[in-house]
Amino acid sequence: MSTNERHQVIAEKVDTTGSATVADLARELGASEATIRRDLVEMDRAGLLRRTHGGAVRLSLRGREPAFIRRATENGNAKTNIAVAAAALLTPGETVALDSGTTCVEVARQLVPLHLRVVPMSLPAMEILARSTTVTMTSPGGDLRPAELSYVGPMAESNLARLRFDTALISCCGISLTNGVTAYDLSDASIKNVAIRHAQRKIVLCDDSKWEITTFALIDELRIFDVLVTDHQPTPEEQQFFSDNEIDVITV
Repeated sequence: MSTNERHQVIAEKVDTTGSATVADLARELGASEATIRRDLVEMDRAGLLRRTHGGAVRLSLRGREPAFIRRATENGNAKTNIAVAAAALLTPGETVALDSGTTCVEVARQLVPLHLRVVPMSLPAMEILARSTTVTMTSPGGDLRPAELSYVGPMAESNLARLRFDTALISCCGISLTNGVTAYDLSDASIKNVAIRHAQRKIVLCDDSKWEITTFALIDELRIFDVLVTDHQPTPEEQQFFSDNEIDVITV
């Protein structure tokens, strides 16, 4: 098992149980306790967990966003499938607001060969799209959130408000029928909302791990979206909600 694979297993274990001991992790992963201790030191430094004497504890709180580097390694297959399905919804010549977040970084990779005008709201997505010879890219400008490297703040919001989009691709930290589509950060939620308000078609991207999770800042009500792309299998109640609100659901 590679170091990255161990880190993912450790992160999932700590998230699920709230804590884990070095001895338990070593036994479960078939690694030495010295190796596990080194893993925990590296993961603590990366902001993935909090190392304690003899083990580690979970960092994720309802109002605290997990580190970008950690989210980038979670649910990778689902995010790729969601990204492929989202890109397939776009037609040549569209103007697209591409949200920040790890799922939208995957979307950016799918957009590289397409003929689009894209306004990416993060530097990681911009770096990928800069390789394209067919995408016309416009930067929203503004402040950069540390670690996330996403654009936020009055300048970014003002610039977005002057644009009109055929489609806004929005990722989220939580999604709920009753509590809507949410983010951890107020400034992040605010700029997502600006993109939504100036888009003709609104698409929300959400993997199953975020379903029925509610985080701190409301982006908007789920009912305002036209399309949901997810790997979540809807319940009958959820299917009725989507039907009542004319939301197209694409399950990958």
